[in-house]
Amino acid sequence: MLNRRKMLQGVGAAFGASFASRPLLGSPFSNNSTPKRIIFFMQNQGFDPRTCVPDGVRSSRSLAKLKLPEPISALEPFKDRLQIINGLHGRHTSPSHSAFFGALGGYRGSDGVPPSAATIDYHLSNVLPQTLLPHLCIGMDSIENMKTKPTIATLSASGAGQPIFMHSNPNHLYQMLYGGISKGDIRLQHEARSNLLNQIENFAASKGRSLPPTEQNRYGQFVQGFKDVNGLRDRLDTVSDHLRKFAPKVDERYTTPEFETDWHDCLLDLGISALTSGITNTLTIGSGRGEIFGAWKGLGIEQQGHNLGHMDQPDNPIWIKIRQYNCRMLVRIMEKLESVPEGSGTMMDHTLIVYTSNNADKQHTNGANWPVMLLGNFDGAFKTGCFTQLNGKRPINALYTTLLRAAGKNVDRFNMNDKLAKKFDSGSGPLKQLLV
Repeated sequence: MLNRRKMLQGVGAAFGASFASRPLLGSPFSNNSTPKRIIFFMQNQGFDPRTCVPDGVRSSRSLAKLKLPEPISALEPFKDRLQIINGLHGRHTSPSHSAFFGALGGYRGSDGVPPSAATIDYHLSNVLPQTLLPHLCIGMDSIENMKTKPTIATLSASGAGQPIFMHSNPNHLYQMLYGGISKGDIRLQHEARSNLLNQIENFAASKGRSLPPTEQNRYGQFVQGFKDVNGLRDRLDTVSDHLRKFAPKVDERYTTPEFETDWHDCLLDLGISALTSGITNTLTIGSGRGEIFGAWKGLGIEQQGHNLGHMDQPDNPIWIKIRQYNCRMLVRIMEKLESVPEGSGTMMDHTLIVYTSNNADKQHTNGANWPVMLLGNFDGAFKTGCFTQLNGKRPINALYTTLLRAAGKNVDRFNMNDKLAKKFDSGSGPLKQLLV
């Protein structure tokens, strides 16, 4: 039987980790004249370079006259916005089945091991102009896993021992983002949930005062989780008229999904709407949720989970379907952002999409090669339309340093001290090969 106290503590912890309180700008939009946003798309089971590097290419060059490999062929019309990077490493993360928090943290990660520091997506959500919803994480998996575990934390963290939860049930996420502007059952459920969470916050706060001093701090974090989610709801209510323009239409995919890919598509729609509405500027997508699981029956793929990682990816019809599906999602993001005017251009002009894996190049890897694709130029910071070959001596941490530099944070290293860098990094500072 589910322990009710533990369930409520889980709710408080989940929302507290996902939506830390921070100053507001009084608007879902940044007051910066050129707001930026970043999206991380993490596919599990590895990203074999042979599925993204054009045939015969061994050194850095333009993509203009090259044909992209079949798995990423959906990006062919967008080659001028693409940079393929080969030759980063993540040996120090000990990825094996997955690097878990270490994939975005650039440190040693393992199954069931809590994060040892904040991950790059959280850092960027703090560096970029403030928004109502600092950081949104969505996770895609089998329909069974998404129903039984609608939130899970394996990829993102706000600090040591502070995981950020991914949302995997689109109905719950829709209600959180748009319940206040909805009608019918969704509105009734939103109001009932809001009343319950308000009561829990008040009750928890009053009971916490009677605890011993040693327990009050830890319990206070639990109470803060409910304050944060209640505060987020109130802040979203202040821009309800604005949000109505961006809320996706709820259809049968939400309530009666035929395949898990129906929910994957709904989650992507919600993530895109959070970006285009301006309520967040940092989105993390976990396809496989940072684990070794995942399913794509909607693509006609019967195999799922761990077994997918034991298949060679190049020329594999199953992995071609999965990677092509990913790339179609990337195209949907780009096309939607391209359709929204911003400044003298569009939202896509100020956006960067980082596509890679939480598991380097393959399952059971040593992390010696960690391919990455970048889409967009982040307001002119990154080179596009090119393939960049690195020498395998700089870690993924160097990429994250580069992202922070492009976002305006002057750092030379990310989550790597001098002792670790001496062993795993041949240089310091950003990867100049990637920048304009």
